[in-house]
Amino acid sequence: FIPLTFLAGVWGMNFDPEASPWNMPELKAQYGYPAALVFMAVVALGLVAFFRWKKWL
Repeated sequence: FIPLTFLAGVWGMNFDPEASPWNMPELKAQYGYPAALVFMAVVALGLVAFFRWKKWL
């Protein structure tokens, strides 16, 4: 079930609160967590736009 997999993936990320409250150790960036969420949203919206363009939705 995709929505539950997505939620488990987002909340399953390990964070390093000592570097920043938004930090993900994998990214080593101050705003790594928000950047990851924005990236996921852009990919999802891009796929929806592509599917609509192909008239699959």
